[in-house]
Amino acid sequence: MEEKLENDYNVEKTENVQLMRSHLQWSQWQLLDSILPTGGFAHSFGLEAAIQAHLVSGPEDLQAYVIRILENTGSLLLPFVYSSTISPDMQTWHKLDRMLDATLTNEVGRKASVSQGSALLRVAAAVYVEIPSLKLMRSTALSSGAVSFHHAPIFGLVCGLLQIDAKTAQKAYMFVTMRDVISAATRLNLVGPMGAAVLQHQVSFIAEDLTKKWMNRSAEEACQTSPLLDTVQGCHAYLFSRLFCS
Repeated sequence: MEEKLENDYNVEKTENVQLMRSHLQWSQWQLLDSILPTGGFAHSFGLEAAIQAHLVSGPEDLQAYVIRILENTGSLLLPFVYSSTISPDMQTWHKLDRMLDATLTNEVGRKASVSQGSALLRVAAAVYVEIPSLKLMRSTALSSGAVSFHHAPIFGLVCGLLQIDAKTAQKAYMFVTMRDVISAATRLNLVGPMGAAVLQHQVSFIAEDLTKKWMNRSAEEACQTSPLLDTVQGCHAYLFSRLFCS
């Protein structure tokens, strides 16, 4: 009788674990959903300024620009995503946030990072109520003013708390970056919706290689590989008319 009860308990426990994992997958997918209001579509990653500076004028230029964006994202921001994902706690997050704030030299890019990071943590704290530490960390940071809420460390933090492994988290960050910059190109009439879908598929193979190249590096190894992109994005604030915030 006792053996039967123990077996029933183990079966129930296994079913509960499987149910929790299944539900967790939905939460993980939601993090990458474009409908999540994190403000990513308000930024063009310097593309709007590059178009007005005549550095990007057609689909071929756009593909090269997207690849440079991904290269720079991999070298500069993936280390912060990785470090935050493997250690999703308040102390690590604060340290990485201060490091990234000191690393970003482009004021426009810094403001964009803070804007998207603040929105992501606000949404995550409201949506993922089963992870109370998100709300606690946000309220503590807001009251103390100790962090700037940069996007990459917060993305890694949320991924870590959602039990997304570091490899997937880094790929996800590259995917979100690629998706947003190509979306900006569509709204700037540089490419149509069908062309954008084709471009995203083509660039995905390069994005995979770039992710592998820059994967699993510590925040101390973060670096700029395309300083021209940084310069171009910094000119965004001086545009006479603009559709995007950065």
